[in-house]
Amino acid sequence: MQFLAACAMAGVLFLLQPSRLLAEPLRSLGEVNDALGRCWTPPVGIKNSFVTLKFAFRANGTLMGPPQPTAIRVTGDEAQRKAFVAAASSALEGCMPLEFSEAVAEEIAGVVFTLQFNSAE
Repeated sequence: MQFLAACAMAGVLFLLQPSRLLAEPLRSLGEVNDALGRCWTPPVGIKNSFVTLKFAFRANGTLMGPPQPTAIRVTGDEAQRKAFVAAASSALEGCMPLEFSEAVAEEIAGVVFTLQFNSAE
């Protein structure tokens, strides 16, 4: 799982476009990343923005606690900033639980990750 080690060291997963969640257990960090990406839809009207959330998984595919913002850059006013951060947190929490393969569950449990939620330019 070289990809998992590289992402764990970098501490960042990047989200792409939403689509359907996988029905099978997730067998790699890439599949975890893809599954999380399918849960994210940026709030309408907020462009050129991002929030980075810090979180960790339990082996059972749930979060170990609420995600914590570590970096925020949102264009717009304070209400838009709050809406963007809330949307990112809700997307991550709403994606749970994920179903991990045994190997991924053992490797990912308790590891702290950061995940950047972006809006298109």
